Amino acid sequence: MNHKKVAKEIQLALGEGNLVGAAHCATRLRLVVKDKEKINQTALDTNDDVKGTFEANGQYQIIIGPGDVDKVYKELISLTKVKEASTEDLKEIANSSGKKPNPFMQLIKVLSDIFVPIVPALVAGGLLMAINNVLTSQGLFGPQSVVEMYPNIKDLASIINLLSAAPFAFLPILVGFSATKRFGGNPYLGAAMGMAMVMPDLVNGYGVANAIAEGTMPYWNVFGMNIAQAGYQGSVLPVLAVAFILANLEKFFHRHISKALDFTFTPMLSIIITGFLTFAIVGPFMRGVSDGLTDSLVWLYEATGAFGMGIFGTFYSTIVITGLHQSFPAIETTLLADIAKTGGSFIFPVASMANVAQGGAALAVFFLTKNEKQKSLASSASLSAMLGITEPAIFGVNLKLKYPFICAMIASGIASAFIGFFHVLATAMGPASVIGFISIATPSIPAFMIGIVISIVISFTLTFMYGKKKMTEEAVMEEVMVEKAIGEKILTPVTGEIIDLKTVSDPVFSSEAMGKGVAIIPNSSDVYAPLSGEITALYESNHAYGMVTDSGVELLIHIGIDTVSMSENGFESFVSKGQKVAQGEKLGTFDRDKIKQNGLDSTVMLIVTNTSDYGKMTVTSQSTVNQNETVLIVEK
Repeated sequence: MNHKKVAKEIQLALGEGNLVGAAHCATRLRLVVKDKEKINQTALDTNDDVKGTFEANGQYQIIIGPGDVDKVYKELISLTKVKEASTEDLKEIANSSGKKPNPFMQLIKVLSDIFVPIVPALVAGGLLMAINNVLTSQGLFGPQSVVEMYPNIKDLASIINLLSAAPFAFLPILVGFSATKRFGGNPYLGAAMGMAMVMPDLVNGYGVANAIAEGTMPYWNVFGMNIAQAGYQGSVLPVLAVAFILANLEKFFHRHISKALDFTFTPMLSIIITGFLTFAIVGPFMRGVSDGLTDSLVWLYEATGAFGMGIFGTFYSTIVITGLHQSFPAIETTLLADIAKTGGSFIFPVASMANVAQGGAALAVFFLTKNEKQKSLASSASLSAMLGITEPAIFGVNLKLKYPFICAMIASGIASAFIGFFHVLATAMGPASVIGFISIATPSIPAFMIGIVISIVISFTLTFMYGKKKMTEEAVMEEVMVEKAIGEKILTPVTGEIIDLKTVSDPVFSSEAMGKGVAIIPNSSDVYAPLSGEITALYESNHAYGMVTDSGVELLIHIGIDTVSMSENGFESFVSKGQKVAQGEKLGTFDRDKIKQNGLDSTVMLIVTNTSDYGKMTVTSQSTVNQNETVLIVEK
């Protein structure tokens, strides 16, 4: 990838002076612009190096891909002179740019910021838990478990089980660190509070309900208050509230304690006050809220069953588009942390059905399309979606064509209803994809895999069948339009691949300042007359031809971008200014290798410079054109 070229193309597509702030993550440019209406969306949509675009939380995001996005970002910053920003800085820029963000979306973003950093630890624990399930579950490979069949690996399984349980048992420490950091406090104080909440001196969080019911719960007596010595293993909501209080107390003391005493007393006061509030008020209250949320989700799943799962699966990908799915790790973690009550998470299996459905639809587009760029993108995007990363498939392929996305929604709904009927639940976090079976409760793995197959097959079949019909109808309409067109059929000056004129890197052409037309990436070195007429302009470098056809169409044939700098080196003309030429007559040749050696683009532009004289201009729907084939039709 030519990172400077891509950055320049993005700069042009965004519009002059339209960029306010820029940051990037692992795959996307995250931008804040003054006016989204000024963005040349077509130029971005047809850019070979742009995998998709979308808007979220006041940011315009351009998908570039890992390994390239940081380089494109640096070039874009250099070109636009916009100050570099972190993703946090960009949120502030977006918030101050005039539009107040939706409070609900702000909450979703906060949850995302907290849980995304700790997801790797949860996924690692989840996958290890899945391995432990494979080793210890009976009925998976026979009447006995693997450990029972091979007793010598019992201790290995025990170590794996220990490692898998750690992230969930000590979840308050991870959440405390991440949440306190997000709320602007010292993350190590947050981790310390998390540790206090899972101290072994406390009644284990998973046994609190039983201890209270049996009357065995020990209490502290503080100033006449009985405070339960209850732990918070596996808790999420209580720790989020504690981290918020801790961070704000710390900031309060930083402001009101002198610098000489701040370092010593701020941490101590923050911890002791937060600790008292945690065990006396906040913890018990938020535990009740958390239990209520968990019970509600379990009730919803049990009450709606296959029907509810089908509805959820149908709209899961639309939820992904809005970004609301970023809140799911918090909910899913709650379900998994109390797996004895919940049985597992129903979110993960549904997400897997939705992801592979988008992959199946993108795969169908790969077989349908004749556009090489779209075919290449659909190929990689479908594989990515099958492995759980759906952004390239959703934003780069399916949403643009609309019907693949809808077909994938239908397939996901059917597959989700199927796994809902068989009560498929996840017992661990993992990749929501074709390999997601490793996180599924062992008895449900066959039903999960059948659901995956159903989702892919239905999605692919619906997309392919509808797409085939749609493409046939469009081809017939194109043929009728071409046959009935009252106007001039303009032949291609070169053979090669058709691209949108607005995507070329020369702003004079991409902005259509010279007129409308088409661009062609040549696969040969010969230039032919698109119509019969007179050569009206021939540049000394022989890199461009101007002509007026017998019917009055004014054409410009421009070979390459910035190739004027090559003088006559690499170009040869067989005609002269004022000469009459016939349609299809060879005008000259050019050396594509020399153009490339000079670091230039050999794309050929065919421009109708008197575009305003025509009411309609149609570009061929073909992805490639050969000699004597029509590339443009102009009509009065």
